[in-house]
Amino acid sequence: MRVLVVNAGSSSLKLRLLGPDDALLAEADIAAPRAEVDEAALAEWVAGAGAIDAVGHRIVHGGQRFRAAARIDADVVAALRALTDLAPLHQPKSLAALDAVTRTLPGTPAVACFDTAFHATLPDAAATYAVPAAWRERWGVRRYGFHGLSHAYAARRSAELTDGAATRVVTCHLGAGASLCAVRDGQSVDTTMGFTPLEGLVMATRSGSVDPGLLLWLLEREAIDVGDMADALEHDAGLLALAGTADMREVLGRAATEDRARLALDVYVHRLRAGIAGMAAALGGLDAVVFTGGVGERAPAVRAAAADGLRSLAVAIDAAANAAAADEDGDVSAVGAPARTLVVRAREDLEIAGQVRALLD
Repeated sequence: MRVLVVNAGSSSLKLRLLGPDDALLAEADIAAPRAEVDEAALAEWVAGAGAIDAVGHRIVHGGQRFRAAARIDADVVAALRALTDLAPLHQPKSLAALDAVTRTLPGTPAVACFDTAFHATLPDAAATYAVPAAWRERWGVRRYGFHGLSHAYAARRSAELTDGAATRVVTCHLGAGASLCAVRDGQSVDTTMGFTPLEGLVMATRSGSVDPGLLLWLLEREAIDVGDMADALEHDAGLLALAGTADMREVLGRAATEDRARLALDVYVHRLRAGIAGMAAALGGLDAVVFTGGVGERAPAVRAAAADGLRSLAVAIDAAANAAAADEDGDVSAVGAPARTLVVRAREDLEIAGQVRALLD
C-alpha cells in the first residue's frame, strides 16, 4: 500500500509518499500560509507522484472521542471541526490540509492519526487537573498530551534498539515544540504537555509551565489583555524571550560568551532534567532515555547537559558517541551505564503510515 502522509505545519504542508516497505518514494513541502493551501501546487505534485492508495493525516487534537486512528468520513470531519476550540492554533491547519487533499484525491481512503491518541492510556492520576468538577465535566478540562505520534514511534524504535530490554522509557521530543513522555511497555503513562501544548518544558517560542497566579495577576491589573497574553505565551516566550533567538543552535553558539544565551540554556536544561526525572518517577524506574526532534537529534551539547544532571538515575553518555551521532539512530550510552541513552530520528510519517495500513488492512 502506497500511503501519502500529510502533515500540516505552521506555514507549509509536508507531503511524504511511502511505499509498502516504508521507502520514501516522493516528498514535497507545499506553501500553506495562514492555513491556506496552494491547491494548484498540491495537484501538480500529486499528478507526478504516482499511485496513491491511501492518505494519512496528522491531526493534532482528537479530544476524548478519538483514542486511535479513524477512517475519515463526514461524521469524523464534523467531530474534528467541533474540536477546534481545544486547539485553535493547530486544528484549523490540519482541517485545511484535509479539505485540500480530499478535493485533490476524491475517493481515496483517508485516515486521521492523532497526536493526542497515544496519551489516551494516561491513568486518571496523570490526566486529571485539581480544578472544580464543573470545569472537568462541562468543558472536558483534563491533560490530553501532544506529540503522541513522535513519542509512539520513538518508544517503539527504542524497543528495537535495545532488543526489548527497555520497557520503562522516557521519550524526549525536543524541537520548536518540546515534550516528554513516560512510556511503560509501549503505553503512555505520563507526559509534560497538558490541556494545550503550552504546558511543560521551555520551548522555542512557547513559555512552558508558568505560575497561573502570575497570569491572573497580570490580567487583574489590566497589564495585558487575554489576546496579547495568549500571543506572548505562544510566540514571544521560551528561548526567544530569554536569549533573543528561538534557534537552539544560536543559543549554544553564544552561551559561552553571552549572559542571555547562557541563562536561556541553563533554564532550558534545568526544566528538561526535572521533567525527565519526573517521568522516571512515574515509571518507577528508568531503562532508557530517548532523544528525538530537531534539538534532540542535532544538539549533542543539550543531550550531554541533560544527562549530566541525571546521574542518580544511572544515566551516563559516552562523549565520543554523543558527538558523532548524526544521521542514524543509535546508542550514545557510556559503557556499563544501567540506563541507556538513545538518539532516534523523528519519523511521524512512519508511525502514521503504519496506523493507516493497520486500520485499512
